Amino acid sequence: MTDELQHKLFKTIVEHPQINQRELSQHLGISLGKANYCLKALIAKGWVKAQNFKNNKHKLSYAYLLTPSGIEQKASITVSYLKRKMQEYDELKTAVEELKREVEVQESA
Repeated sequence: MTDELQHKLFKTIVEHPQINQRELSQHLGISLGKANYCLKALIAKGWVKAQNFKNNKHKLSYAYLLTPSGIEQKASITVSYLKRKMQEYDELKTAVEELKREVEVQESA
């Protein structure tokens, strides 16, 4: 599981604790099987817990909650993800500046 996917999972769980796996998979653009696999992995690591609650009379649902160690992991993943995205941004910014210079040179020729 990539840092990006893990970051998005943590963020979605925090924002929508009662989201079901089908909705989670659609929200993240991944398959239902992958959503299930990722949630099970986070639960196995002790970062997320699934708490049962009655959604209606006939159906049992889960609320996904970050554990204290999950909150720490989310913070760590967020910092790592942010650093990587900032580096990508800087590289893209440099590439854009180089392309602008190329265009200016070609236009002045």
